[in-house]
Amino acid sequence: MAQDSAGPGRPRSDVARRAVLEAADDLLVEVGYAAMTMKGIAERAGVGRQTVYRWWATKAEILVEACLEDVREELVAAPLPTARSELVSYLDALGRFLTTSPAGLAYRALLGEAQHDPAVRDLVREADVVSTATGEVLRRVRPVAPAMPPPALASAQLVGPVLTRVLEVDDEFSPELLDAHAELLLKAWS
Repeated sequence: MAQDSAGPGRPRSDVARRAVLEAADDLLVEVGYAAMTMKGIAERAGVGRQTVYRWWATKAEILVEACLEDVREELVAAPLPTARSELVSYLDALGRFLTTSPAGLAYRALLGEAQHDPAVRDLVREADVVSTATGEVLRRVRPVAPAMPPPALASAQLVGPVLTRVLEVDDEFSPELLDAHAELLLKAWS
């Protein structure tokens, strides 16, 4: 069985860790963030509550870890031939992640909770879930976008409209609007 270091104490089993992360994603979809409990996550994962509390202090910590892991798979965009196609492809993947993926739902729940819980806000800020994935695409586009602003601002300019649309109306942009957004950014950054 693969093991992963979890700091002081016993190493954690990767099988149990995956079960907890998947249980948290499943429960979030089924009952929502407010109704999720550490006890419910442990029961759903088939592990003891002590195991869960030994590795994570809060359900938000579990969801952040699940998000980070899933983002690495769901928002990794292969290089494409043009900067415009790179941006459109990434924005399309981001929209699908935020609207259809359990990890995207977890991220949205964390953003909501972060509005009134400083501990969750700090977790979300530290994890920097979307900006980390966005950075790779921006690095590939930068050679043809010499006026691109610093990474944090460029990331906000790129993902802001998609994130706002999803949070306000729970819907993605059409392919035509994604293309128009990419075109406008590339003009502004050239």
